[in-house]
Amino acid sequence: MTKKLLSLGALALAVSFSLAAHAETGGPIRLGFLTVKSGALAAGGKQMEEGLRLFLKERNNMVAGRKVELVVADTAGQPAITKTRAQELVEKDKVDVIIGPLAAFEALAIDDYIRRAQVPVISPSAAAEDLTQRKPNPWFVRAVGTSAQPSHAMGEYAAKELKYKRVAIVADDFAFGHEIAAGFQRTFEENGGKVVQKLWSPLNVADYGSYIGQIRPDVDAVYAVFAGGNGIKFTKQYNEYGLKGKIPLMGAMTTVDEGILKSMGDEALGVVSNGWYTAALDNPNNKRFVQAINKETKDDPGYYTVGAYGAALMMEQALKTVNGKIEDRNAFMAALRNVQVPNDPRGEFKLDALGNPVMDVYIRKVERKNGKLVNTVVKTYPAVSQFWTYEKKDFLANPVYSRDYPVARNIEK
Repeated sequence: MTKKLLSLGALALAVSFSLAAHAETGGPIRLGFLTVKSGALAAGGKQMEEGLRLFLKERNNMVAGRKVELVVADTAGQPAITKTRAQELVEKDKVDVIIGPLAAFEALAIDDYIRRAQVPVISPSAAAEDLTQRKPNPWFVRAVGTSAQPSHAMGEYAAKELKYKRVAIVADDFAFGHEIAAGFQRTFEENGGKVVQKLWSPLNVADYGSYIGQIRPDVDAVYAVFAGGNGIKFTKQYNEYGLKGKIPLMGAMTTVDEGILKSMGDEALGVVSNGWYTAALDNPNNKRFVQAINKETKDDPGYYTVGAYGAALMMEQALKTVNGKIEDRNAFMAALRNVQVPNDPRGEFKLDALGNPVMDVYIRKVERKNGKLVNTVVKTYPAVSQFWTYEKKDFLANPVYSRDYPVARNIEK
């Protein structure tokens, strides 16, 4: 028997022993949380934790009749550290379920381990597409959409309703940025537009001046794709370089997310973006959620806040289905995959057969209301799938969205 098989067997045995011990004690549910507390993604990590802690506070740390103990692990936004923290949560802290991680590349880093350890994972943010597409992980579901799910809508909207013909893309150079840009490019070009420029900036870049300076002056608009706090720096410098009044700026959901919008000024006004949430959604559950977050943090919730809160709501519904018996991981995972959450701030949604939400996508515009910047809804695309309007079989027959796919055939030097 190979060393690899021995190690896999030892892992399975260790996990089964810990499950048996946990089941016998009837102890609290141990919830692992993978987040980011430093670096470019720390702003999103802070929001995720605020959303999750609000959920637990509202329930006095009790879900489905059982106490919940939260175990927080800081990944620092580094794939290798994320994998180590995931192993610690499972093997040392004996968690029953994990909410996290934040970034797409972090989810990819723990994919193999999740499969081996057979620990349920609910993604509140990480949108690595193939985990619910060509290589579905049976222990992984999303509370949020894939990276490209809302940008498909944005590409169509930019071409058909904004009437843009030529667009430049500036994006974070990692999986999240690649996939958002790819989804936008595909639908934008299918509707008659051309992506004539793609500029990729490192996630931890200190200054965007060299990238902004490269933007072609003859484009109709720029599509900016940034995570964490990078949207603050980019929009500010876009204005300082004099482009705001010359070339309209569009953004991904996180580029002008509520979590960073509070730190922006007039430079963000008018930015049109895509997303599956805005704090301005007019429904009772969202109004209550926004009010609760406002009370706790003095700020509006955004992408990361509602992602973690929604992940916890999914966990709660699944636990109710299995009468709190999370030790039966197969039953709990089956319940997660069939979950329907009636009280989510985004409204009701369901998961598709691969564990990804089918939900409304919004085109939003930054406006100032009552003295603060908000993302107002200008158009709703109802019940959007991760496959957009394409046939699932045809979509999955193509390569995963990446830096190089779809091929950019209209790039101008």
